[in-house]
Amino acid sequence: MTATATYKQTNVKWMPEIPSHWKIGRGKALFAEKSIKNFPNEPLLAASQKQGVVLKTMLEQRSMEALENFEIFKLVEVNDFVISLRSFEGGIEIAHFRGIISPVYNIFNFKQTQISTHNCNYFKYLFKSRMFIQELNIYKKGIRDGQSISYKEFAEILFPLPSVEEQIQIATYIKAKEEKINHFIAKKQRFIELLKEQRQSVIDEKLKINAEKIKVKYCVSKVGTGVTPTGGATIYKNSGVMFLRSQNVHNEGLKLDDVAYITEEIHSEMKGSQVQFGDVLINVTGASIGRCFVFDRDEEANVNQHVCILRPKQNVILSEFLMLQMQSERIQTLINMIEGASREGLTNNEVKNYFLFVPSIDDQKNIISEIKIETATIDKTIAKAEREIELIKEYKEAMIAEAVMGKINFNN
Repeated sequence: MTATATYKQTNVKWMPEIPSHWKIGRGKALFAEKSIKNFPNEPLLAASQKQGVVLKTMLEQRSMEALENFEIFKLVEVNDFVISLRSFEGGIEIAHFRGIISPVYNIFNFKQTQISTHNCNYFKYLFKSRMFIQELNIYKKGIRDGQSISYKEFAEILFPLPSVEEQIQIATYIKAKEEKINHFIAKKQRFIELLKEQRQSVIDEKLKINAEKIKVKYCVSKVGTGVTPTGGATIYKNSGVMFLRSQNVHNEGLKLDDVAYITEEIHSEMKGSQVQFGDVLINVTGASIGRCFVFDRDEEANVNQHVCILRPKQNVILSEFLMLQMQSERIQTLINMIEGASREGLTNNEVKNYFLFVPSIDDQKNIISEIKIETATIDKTIAKAEREIELIKEYKEAMIAEAVMGKINFNN
């Protein structure tokens, strides 16, 4: 595209105008659905909004596989596209590995007659652009929970069609910009990690106190994990009762961007894993083992088997003080000694028997106050760096949207 490019109106809501020399085509003219089965020995794949379709073993949130009938799983080849259960939230994913995926997913790729005239990387970016995701949201209504957008619906969508040379140019441009943005983000994230280490050092120093040494089990009224209800991911809803998983629990707070929901009925059946205000939640499996935070929301919630609930006796230990102790280097060192930080991870019994230093409630309040004062500047610097990351991510989204719609001047 050049500064003198002209544009034409499309009468298509999600792409109102495109370069005048571009064409428009319907999905069914470009792509063909794939449903190849009987490859049970291929590696298992999973669709991730952040990583695309990758080996299931690469994802942080791993789960034990039931004895599935892998013969009915669908074969996915590199550069196939997958319509996942949450495509209306994060777009359509491209496959980076060959393997098999659950039959609930819809898979497609270019028709043989279209392979030479289209570029998969251009469509990879188009399928993850915010305008296209908004278009997919039209099909969200009427979709039953646990189902994805059908290929039949996808096939009716109209797409912009630059020449294959322009598709390659656009994809190359986006990739180059993306690499610079990702480098900036990585540097900022490393800076944030250093600040968090500094913050933790301040906290650990404040927690070096002369106080009674008490096991966790004597400081809390509950230690227990949850379960994933029968049905796996298909039980997740778009609203209802929050169902917290390890990806939602961080030392800085609860991150709920990708929180799942369960029905009130399922929640009421899972009495043992219902969360209360003031509970300390701690991850007990996988790469995020040991991350914890206080549940500080005045609403109902539940947890799965990867999250443990610690319910403090408020006359013995304050929620925030318990959280700080569980986050401390001393406790985290013990947690990380779990062999390989394996999927089995921390048992309830191990958590119960960790020792805490428990001063009086008044002393706990004073220590918490001192920590807040001494970490305030660090927290502001972290917040500023995190905001910079948010802004560059917003720029990245806008850049991709402009590029795939032919609004980028490559002469600059």
